[in-house]
Amino acid sequence: MAKILALDTSSDACSVAYLDGDQLIDRFELAAKSHTQRALPMVAELLAELGTSVKQLDAIAFGAGPGSFTGLRIGMGVVQGLAFGADVPVLPVSTLMAMAYGRAFGDAAGGRILSALDARMGEVYWGLYECSSPVCLPRAIHADSVNAPESVATLVAREPAFIGVGSGWRYGPLASLTDRHEIEVYPSARDIVQLAAMLYNAGEAQAVEQVQPVYLRNEVSWKKRQRIRTPA
Repeated sequence: MAKILALDTSSDACSVAYLDGDQLIDRFELAAKSHTQRALPMVAELLAELGTSVKQLDAIAFGAGPGSFTGLRIGMGVVQGLAFGADVPVLPVSTLMAMAYGRAFGDAAGGRILSALDARMGEVYWGLYECSSPVCLPRAIHADSVNAPESVATLVAREPAFIGVGSGWRYGPLASLTDRHEIEVYPSARDIVQLAAMLYNAGEAQAVEQVQPVYLRNEVSWKKRQRIRTPA
């Protein structure tokens, strides 16, 4: 069985997880604005508890986005440092897919999940997934995108029933689609590492220099946003 470490810093949460066969251990903290201080220590604490090291891993997985621009950069930096230093391949995993996977098999949720994260600027990152089995990758019905909530509501209005997860469901146009939604759901390394194991078995591991975060919104847009928010 592959030994995989996963890390996610794409939202207000910071999490790490380790998977080796049936052994799954994770740590999860709400750590808004302190990912830089917590990410590496959480990795070190988890590996120390396991009595293993990065060099003994088969792969490192991470929440590749979409999500917080700063958080994704922090996560990518940590993954690059670990992977380059130990010569370990990496597995990027969609944060929206991970959220769908994590919710699909609990509390009779059903297999269709619309994950949505608040992207600010009046938009949401979102993706609609169908999850058929805990040992199969979710199928993207609508690929990860960034749109205004009104546009999302129009695009999925005729879709069969689904439930919603994530901070994007604070927006009225989404909330009106179904009363089966949970706002306080975050991407988690626990879900990412399980999806990463499936990707690893499918031969999807990559060299770290070939991987970049998935921003969906480009850096120019983020710089414009910063200028708008910064007082003159």
